[in-house]
Amino acid sequence: MAISSAEPFVKAPLLYKGKVRELYDLGEHYLIAVTDRISAFDYVLSPAVPDKGNVLNGLSKFWFEQTKQLMPNHLVHADVERLGDLVREPEIMKDRFMVTRKAERIDIECVVRGYITGGGWRQYQKTGEINGHKLPAGMRKNERFPQPIFTPAAKNDVGHDEDISIERMKELVGAELTEKLQAKSIELYEFARAFCEERGIILADTKFEFGLIDGEIILIDEIFTPDSSRFWAKEKYELDIEIDGMDKEPVRTYLSGTDWDKNSQPSPLPAHVVEETSRRYRDIYNRLVNG
Repeated sequence: MAISSAEPFVKAPLLYKGKVRELYDLGEHYLIAVTDRISAFDYVLSPAVPDKGNVLNGLSKFWFEQTKQLMPNHLVHADVERLGDLVREPEIMKDRFMVTRKAERIDIECVVRGYITGGGWRQYQKTGEINGHKLPAGMRKNERFPQPIFTPAAKNDVGHDEDISIERMKELVGAELTEKLQAKSIELYEFARAFCEERGIILADTKFEFGLIDGEIILIDEIFTPDSSRFWAKEKYELDIEIDGMDKEPVRTYLSGTDWDKNSQPSPLPAHVVEETSRRYRDIYNRLVNG
């Protein structure tokens, strides 16, 4: 069963409805519900992808536990029995929510890149730089950096986040906070990269969101999921190609192969695309969590 909205199941005020997540107010805490909605090219698509929400939520819970010694996070619990009658159909909701502390969001997306690919590669081709990082000439697509680089973006609630330099981030949030977030983001990335490599997976890049509670920096939102990170199977790694990622690549590939104009709501996805995408989300979860 695919869940396109948690609203029928959560008896609490809905504060925010994103492309995938919904935020509910529990008073002292938030409840974050993760649906099976899928987006691409800034559109939420139909139909929803079975198990996608369970995988995203399960991976975030897993990684919050794995990294809590490196960085505190907002997770309070994910026990549906503790919610009592706040949730209808607990069997449906039990694997797709977490109760979290309320934090003041820092409006910077903290991106760490271990490989030159995606938007970073496109920047490099045009300018020889990524977010102000001057890079050597002659780098090849998908090449690994000697050291991961920090490439922040200013968060926009409407439209695309804006790639910015570290110097610009210092202007926005201050030098001290910038340096702390940069150091912690790279530390978290290196921890997860080593973990993934042991399981035959390359963590090419990832992004984090942080918040503040009484001046303490904590991790919020999601962490090391296929929606926030670029995972490659080691056996598919190659330079100079578009690597088939372990995420919603079947959806992007399908849409790119149609005559859709990317300026209007696309037609529903074919069943085989939905099934393959669902399989990939389950596969990355099993490889990471179950070894």
